[in-house]
Amino acid sequence: MTADDAPSKSIDSDEPETAAADERIYHLDGELVPASEATVSVDDRGFRYGDGAFETLRAYGGQLYEWGAHADRLEATCDAIDLAHGLSRTELRQRIEATLAANDLVDAYVRLSITRGVQPGKLTPQPVTDPTVVVMVKPLPRGGLEGKPVWDGPATLQTVKRRRIPDDALPADAKTHNYLNGILARTELHDADEALVRDLEGYVAEGATSNVFFVDEEGLHTPTTETDVLPGITRRVVLDLARKAGIPTHEDWYRPIDVRQADEVFLTNTTWEVRPVATVDAIDLEGEYGDDDTTDGPPVTTLLAKLYDERVERRCYSD
Repeated sequence: MTADDAPSKSIDSDEPETAAADERIYHLDGELVPASEATVSVDDRGFRYGDGAFETLRAYGGQLYEWGAHADRLEATCDAIDLAHGLSRTELRQRIEATLAANDLVDAYVRLSITRGVQPGKLTPQPVTDPTVVVMVKPLPRGGLEGKPVWDGPATLQTVKRRRIPDDALPADAKTHNYLNGILARTELHDADEALVRDLEGYVAEGATSNVFFVDEEGLHTPTTETDVLPGITRRVVLDLARKAGIPTHEDWYRPIDVRQADEVFLTNTTWEVRPVATVDAIDLEGEYGDDDTTDGPPVTTLLAKLYDERVERRCYSD
């Protein structure tokens, strides 16, 4: 984890580009504020230290998809970094829904951020008395069976030298404001749009902003969460869909060569959903890709993308 009816595509799951539109309304510390007036103090710990938690969600048809799972992960992140913000998940959801309504959006990208707020300029945090809470939304195309993907085409994946920060240094399953690891991984890319990041032992962990899957004769594979992986919500949904479809699934330790030699590779995150990969380290994979951003060749990837769309349609667009 990127525009409206005439979307401007983006490869970055966290900051989608949007076409020119009326000024967006943000939800900032309990108030709806025009984007041009929404400001955060330079003394905010989120700005000073990246000391905050966030979640990226999608709204489909006005419904917050997998809200419970996102709220669970946000709570786990806040627990991991000892950020006791004092807001209930009900209140947070109400702020998101108010922001969607203020922007007249039903299909949207949603980012919810919480920091420790303004505190004295010391590294050691103080108890949170006034957290900074920001909700921003941007329009996305409709999802589900009648929707269109937000990406321009299949991804190109490149193994990078930058390694994943180990869990012993920073909790791997915490979704924090500190994204420098992924940023530095992306700066290594040459003619590719997503980084294949390894752990310190050289095992595949994830993409800079995505989880990695591949398919071979044994079934569907994705790196185990025993390595330094942020387990995405879409990752969990796809594994569930695959198992229900009778596809053998494997969560294990893999090297980049396993991904390069696979029959199919795809990436998942909240914004991309299921995005096929055309090349890994400049090696072409099997499958042909049409001009309409759909895949003709990779059967498992195509099936899982369809099953994902069906679930979104059923849960968010059906009466």
